[in-house]
Amino acid sequence: MRLHSKWKKTVLIIPLLASEYTDSANYPVFENILKQLKSVRYISQVIFGLDKASEEEALRLRKLINNHGLRNCLIQWNDGPGFKSIYKQLNEAGFDFSEPGKGKNMFLSFGIAIALGAESIGLIDADIRTFKRVQLDRLFYPVVVLNYDFSKAYYARIMDRALYGRVKRLLLDPLLLSLKRKFAESKAEKMLDLIEFLLAFNYQLSGEVAFHVDLLKRMRFATNWGVEIFTLIEVYRKASSPAQVMFSEEPFDHKHQEISVGDRSKGLNRMAVDIVATLMNALIIEEGFEISDTFFRDLAITYQAVAEEQVKKYSDDSSFNNLHYDRDGEEYLVREVFRNSILQAGDMLSAPSRVTERFLRFVHSHEAFRPFLEKGLAEAILEVEQSKHGIFEMPQTVSWERVSNKLPKIFYDLIEVVEEEKRRFT
Repeated sequence: MRLHSKWKKTVLIIPLLASEYTDSANYPVFENILKQLKSVRYISQVIFGLDKASEEEALRLRKLINNHGLRNCLIQWNDGPGFKSIYKQLNEAGFDFSEPGKGKNMFLSFGIAIALGAESIGLIDADIRTFKRVQLDRLFYPVVVLNYDFSKAYYARIMDRALYGRVKRLLLDPLLLSLKRKFAESKAEKMLDLIEFLLAFNYQLSGEVAFHVDLLKRMRFATNWGVEIFTLIEVYRKASSPAQVMFSEEPFDHKHQEISVGDRSKGLNRMAVDIVATLMNALIIEEGFEISDTFFRDLAITYQAVAEEQVKKYSDDSSFNNLHYDRDGEEYLVREVFRNSILQAGDMLSAPSRVTERFLRFVHSHEAFRPFLEKGLAEAILEVEQSKHGIFEMPQTVSWERVSNKLPKIFYDLIEVVEEEKRRFT
């Protein structure tokens, strides 16, 4: 790795919130990451994409980095004037970066890495409780040494004698298997190829990835909880040599999302809806899959049947391996959270015009509605439909290739801000 990195500049990106190191519960996790990074010799730059931080908190991060002896680190303080000016420039050019979040944060980090001349760019989360430096070696090796253009981590999700990874096990896998069953029956080869590709990854929702710069420049990224599945879909379309690597031989752990029973806008509920909507949007909008009026209802029924089969399998596996397993809790997740997320995503993705079309077809076929049609009923319906419902758009970035095409000086501007920020945090 050190040999190849001499002519292949390697950059690591770590998106984080200030709470990752200011919260006493999170601090030991982040401190371990800093300690592990100290022994890495082949990474030329570490970019800390810092969100929701005051200047005092950003300076505290700089102090932590210095105290652990790390060099060649850049603090991408998103709330500071320097990088705010870049976001403003992107917004004024017509690229909407008004929505805060990890997607916006890491997209700018990728742009900085490209501007710095990186050839291999890796991304890890700041909440990995079991992080070791060898995990970075495994993640980067296919891209840096073997010339793959994409690498994605997978790992075991067993901790404290229990199975974790609920969203992957109970939502995504059964959903993909349900879609595979439907597409196999209808012989929809184009859709089936994408589903098979996604199923080939052992842990589709891992956040640890590495890119060759040529691929990264062409990639778009989701800015919601569907970012990992959207990234894989982009890789399916644009990469020539993707790889997956065992990130850790030991069980992997990070922060977990809570089940927000009373609020579907956050926690596992929000995550599940975003993942389903991202996947189905790719099939409908970009792959041209035509859905029937009952598609999402039928899919939810098939999903529940497949998911309940998976729950039994996990129950049996846990019993055989003497693991704790809450079968009632997992069945509740399937029925009350994940199945509903499919229906909710269906409501988001089903074009309102479908309802309008059916209603107009109905009133035009019945003579009793003629007087109302003559008074402008149809026009009024269409006007209301158009004013109330726009086209559903999945929140996503453009590619850096597109940005640089419209803003030819953007990478020079990024370098100027980087130099200013280095002086700020020296």
